[in-house]
Amino acid sequence: MHEIEIYYKKFKSVILILILTLFVFVFIINKLIPMVSSIFKISGEYSKAQKSLGDKERTLANLKETAAKSQNENQDQIKAFFRPIEQGMDTESVIANEFAEILVLMRENSVRTRSIKYEYDPKDDNFVKNVPDKYNVAKLDAEMVGTYKDFENFLKELYKHEHFLDISQIEIIPYQKDKKILIISFQMKLYAQK
Repeated sequence: MHEIEIYYKKFKSVILILILTLFVFVFIINKLIPMVSSIFKISGEYSKAQKSLGDKERTLANLKETAAKSQNENQDQIKAFFRPIEQGMDTESVIANEFAEILVLMRENSVRTRSIKYEYDPKDDNFVKNVPDKYNVAKLDAEMVGTYKDFENFLKELYKHEHFLDISQIEIIPYQKDKKILIISFQMKLYAQK
């Protein structure tokens, strides 16, 4: 009987150790599963974030490259002010030389001029207000006639014109008798250095 009691105590101890081991094992599993799950979730989010970062870095590099190209193009497009050959000429004489270039563009593109009104050194112009001793300015209000295509070509050539000018306003009305013909009210400012 004594032996049975010893076996019973050993059996009881083994069962108790198994129950405690099982309890510890269940406790560890309950703590580990959420932790492992969290690690996998964080790993997945990290992979997505890393891919997104790579995409954004490529986009940023493309934008920087585009901006650099655009800046180089814009530097090529900076236009100089018209400079008369002779210094000391009055505004009308200086602007007449520059306006002659604009008239050539009109003729080359079959845009006809109906009327032109000039205003020399207009008081509302920023160059006249701030640096009147450096620049001559003429505001031109022109009424022109041409087809859509001719006027489009004229504007393209005017955009390519080598000297700085400011197109302030364009108003286009189709001619009543022939809608292919435009009556164009065109306002621009010509600038020249003194």
